[in-house]
Amino acid sequence: MNKIAVFGLGKVGTLVGILLSEQFSVIGYDIHPPYYEIELPFEYKILDIGKVNNIKHALEKVDVVVSALPYFLNKHIAEIAHRKGVHYFDLTEDVSTMRHIESLSNQSISVLAPQCGLAPGFIGIVGGDLARQFDELRDIELRVGALPRYPNGQLAYSFTWSPTGVINEYLNDAEAIHNGNRKNVPSLEGFEYMNIEGQEYEAFTTSGGLGTMCSTYEGKVDTLNYKTIRYPGHGKLMRFLMYEMVMKEDLRQLEKILTNAKPPVEEDLVHVYAVVEGKIDGEMCRKEFFQTYFPIEIHGKLWRAISWTTAASIAAVVELVAASKILQKGFIKQEMIPLSDFYATVNGALLQPKPLS
Repeated sequence: MNKIAVFGLGKVGTLVGILLSEQFSVIGYDIHPPYYEIELPFEYKILDIGKVNNIKHALEKVDVVVSALPYFLNKHIAEIAHRKGVHYFDLTEDVSTMRHIESLSNQSISVLAPQCGLAPGFIGIVGGDLARQFDELRDIELRVGALPRYPNGQLAYSFTWSPTGVINEYLNDAEAIHNGNRKNVPSLEGFEYMNIEGQEYEAFTTSGGLGTMCSTYEGKVDTLNYKTIRYPGHGKLMRFLMYEMVMKEDLRQLEKILTNAKPPVEEDLVHVYAVVEGKIDGEMCRKEFFQTYFPIEIHGKLWRAISWTTAASIAAVVELVAASKILQKGFIKQEMIPLSDFYATVNGALLQPKPLS
């Protein structure tokens, strides 16, 4: 496993190519030039990946394809990679896309690994690691927030990653396990309030963050849910826009308005929080994981926290497959990846919490 194609050279895809090029031969493809005008350590070509014949051509002489494209383009890419025996990885948060890819896996001779980003992805790896420490599980609650470090305005947000993906998370129903029953619950609901180091936040349900965890833990937990962390008031305003102003009927216009109003900022942060409760040796216990990530410099450029945490997460999973540390064919569930093995990779080590000095 040496030759890797990266589809999509936007904010995250460009960094995925950079990180992987340190260990593998990488070629990037996008209909546009790379998002960042920097010297890239890998080859790239301008190509419309939305066309099936172009996908087939790009996968002719590669072992792996990593898709950093919008979720709605991934089904065709996964299908073609599956037929060609090419390992497939993506960042999708879309549940229907994930399920379609999972349906291909029964007869797969290569890896199919969707949802390898931050959430779903790394948060599932963390949650799975905590859960394996218990003899009997009761609750698994996962929270992630990608936020401007210095918020302003009532929306208190900045679109540092795909506006299409954000809106998709807010619109679609979310999977959860409640009172032991697996169900779908509305996004932009289930508000709770958090205090992190003196800063107030809200968290509410959004779709896709659990990945495959409901199927993994069904019948094993009373409660399993995922919520997105935002500054207070954000969720109420998004619900107003999407439902009271009925902009869910014109998502392109909504995306345009939000992108124009809240462009990306350089100073961002990512909160990752997981808590699991259950029994260990007959005693009720609670275990937690919390970490905040900030921008870091990679390849001579300062990368936003959301960009590098997402890129490093998927690059680490690619490393694990290349090193034969996890499945070599079939569908990979993020929660089944050992956290210690993840941290042992070059890119996974970037996400490992640093010891307090």
